[in-house]
Amino acid sequence: MRTCLLVMLWASLSLYVDNMSITRRFVVEMGEMEEEKEEDRDGGKGEKLLKRFKRGWMWNQFFLQEEYTGSDKQYIGKLQSDMDRGDGTLKYILSGDGAGDIFTIDENNGDLHANKRLDREDKAFYTLRATVVNKNTGIKLEPETEFIVKLHDINDNEPIFTKELYTVSVPERSNMGTSVTQVTATDADDSMYGNSAKLRYSISQGHPYFSVEPDTGIIRTALGPGEMDREKREHYQVVIEAKDMAGQRGGLTGTTTVNITLTDVNDNPPRFSQSIYQFSVPESMKAGTPVGRIKAVDKDLGKNAEMFYNVVGGDGLDMFDVITDKDSQEGIIIVGKPLDYEKTRSYTLEIQVQNTQTLDTRFLGYLPTKDMATVRIGIEDVDEPPLFERASYMMEVKEDAAVGTAVGSVRAMDPDGYNSPVRYSIDRRTDLDRLFNVHSGNGSVFITRPLDREEAAWHNISVIAMEFNYYILPYKPLQTSRGPVYIRLLDVNDNAPTFASFYETFVCEKTKAGQKIQTVSAVDADDPAGGHKFFFSLATEGAYRGNFTVRDNGDNTAGVLTRRSSYSRLHKSVYLVPVVITDGDFPMQSSTGTLTVRVCTCDREGNMELCNAEAQTSSAGLSTGALVAILLCVIILLMIIVLFAALKKQKKKEPLIISKEDVRDNVVSYNDEGGGEEDTQAFDIGALRNPEAIEESKQRRDIIPSDTLYPPLRQTVIPSRDNADVRDFINQRVQDNDNNPTAPPYDSLATYAYEGTGSVAESLSSLGSASSEGDQDYNYLSDWGPRFRKLADMYGAEDSDCDS
Repeated sequence: MRTCLLVMLWASLSLYVDNMSITRRFVVEMGEMEEEKEEDRDGGKGEKLLKRFKRGWMWNQFFLQEEYTGSDKQYIGKLQSDMDRGDGTLKYILSGDGAGDIFTIDENNGDLHANKRLDREDKAFYTLRATVVNKNTGIKLEPETEFIVKLHDINDNEPIFTKELYTVSVPERSNMGTSVTQVTATDADDSMYGNSAKLRYSISQGHPYFSVEPDTGIIRTALGPGEMDREKREHYQVVIEAKDMAGQRGGLTGTTTVNITLTDVNDNPPRFSQSIYQFSVPESMKAGTPVGRIKAVDKDLGKNAEMFYNVVGGDGLDMFDVITDKDSQEGIIIVGKPLDYEKTRSYTLEIQVQNTQTLDTRFLGYLPTKDMATVRIGIEDVDEPPLFERASYMMEVKEDAAVGTAVGSVRAMDPDGYNSPVRYSIDRRTDLDRLFNVHSGNGSVFITRPLDREEAAWHNISVIAMEFNYYILPYKPLQTSRGPVYIRLLDVNDNAPTFASFYETFVCEKTKAGQKIQTVSAVDADDPAGGHKFFFSLATEGAYRGNFTVRDNGDNTAGVLTRRSSYSRLHKSVYLVPVVITDGDFPMQSSTGTLTVRVCTCDREGNMELCNAEAQTSSAGLSTGALVAILLCVIILLMIIVLFAALKKQKKKEPLIISKEDVRDNVVSYNDEGGGEEDTQAFDIGALRNPEAIEESKQRRDIIPSDTLYPPLRQTVIPSRDNADVRDFINQRVQDNDNNPTAPPYDSLATYAYEGTGSVAESLSSLGSASSEGDQDYNYLSDWGPRFRKLADMYGAEDSDCDS
């Protein structure tokens, strides 16, 4: 309260002094102006010297308190001119910042007021100008004078922090007083006037872990390393206050929040969650297969929690290994070598774990930096297939070995505890020719067919070993294994050498004795260990020995030489020279190769000009006789084909009815050009003969017979020859045709060509009729039924026409 009274008293005195200064300023300035006018007047006349009066000190500032809360206008001060005589002839005019709006002046007496409530933080001062004019004439009596109105600050703004929320971190286990961060607040009040903008920082929340420096706002740790442990508490929230008036009572306060996180330090070693782990694994697991996982716990984070495992002891040190899962930081135990239940049924491992990063041991004391765990692994028995003693077998046998000769043997054993017997067989997919077999009991491999090294020098087969218990206990899964067997055939000298190619050369009619006309070489399918050695010579007998000779070159080649100086193409045009080739192995093999030598006419340089046609033909590889034989065979073959086609065409006949459709819609073609009824094939002429001559089993040719329907046998009634009535005969024939499924359709003509003995009509056939048609009486046909009524009408009408 006392401070406020002192401030108000000081402000009042300042306003009084300022007003007095302004008044004095105007008085001094008015005196100077009058003096200048006198000087101007005297100077104009040129009669009086100029005089300068020393001016006094001029005050040009007014002070006004901000945030005025009174109901009346706030009085600032008074402007007064020395020319003001108090008679009301002068007028004060105000201009500049806020003139007429914020600031007003009484034009009669020069009183200056503020019309509004002002805020120094918006604008700290205003620049104004004032002058005095004559009310009547408007003439300026004094020049404009500039002055400033400044606002006095009051503590009306609270401190504001640059951030409402700070998020920072500091390493755990930091020493006491470690700097965390710095907070900063600002105050809009005037820092040059009083303590309104002088700030002090304090901590209102966050004790006793942190502290803040009052003047700088630096936040520091307030506890030692043993208390600032991230594993116990990781996050803290601290509230900082900033208070103006230098922190005195009555000052304004601003706050901010600081979230502090303790970052991790590698101060914790990994520890196993249990000291003993147990696993089991079948003995059939391959190397590299996971057995199980173990896990250690590290309270640290990130890289400080990364660890690795290794096997440091135990009887399974060489059988198992451990790797680290980078994602889960678990230890994965894997199989290092093949397991065997029959040899070892369990293993013990000592596994160690430690951090990959350097551990800060200042806070561990006597605690170890590594941890150990014991892992026990049991091996489970598995029914395993037989195991061969060797990974592969190499055998050798001579190619001329007899069938049944043993090449070698394989051996496999059951690795299980009960040691089951083993049966052997050959995988026939590897021995398609069945050249070998194996004894099922002892594994002996032997030959089943003759071998030939020249066809295949190596044979790669697979022998299958199978537990014998599979045949006794078929419910057990089949356990087999395969052993590769490589059989090499050793060479035997069983092939004679032959010419390397077909040799043919020529000799000139005029030549020299001992001249080489051809060089020959040999090949042999055998492969002796020391390489091939061939010997060449002429056959012991033959007339060619006087014409040619052979000289062995000693390098598996030989030269054929002439023994005469002249040869006659007309006398003998071709010579066949037999050359004996012998190898140098045991048993020795030899063969005879024939060299064809043609006698030709040559020029002086020895170039061939003309040879016999026989020799040229033979050189082509086919003789004239062979070509003629081939041509004859082709001609005979063509003749056989033509003859076969002609016979087949002659046997082919066209059926009367081609289509299988209804015969009523077909036109039957007989392809006849005449000859009468005896020549037709449509109907059998025997139907016109005596019934005794009718063939009982003859098939009709105007229908297509069926496979399942057969016409009934006709029981033809032979009428007596003593002029018996033919009615019974006709009725029987009608009944046969009606009941015959193979009979032609109802619109086809059926023949009933028997009139009986002694008939007046005699025969209906034109072949046997001696009388004319006009002499016949056909009226009796009407009595034969409806089938003959139409016939009776036709013939009866013709008779009546003739009579008329």
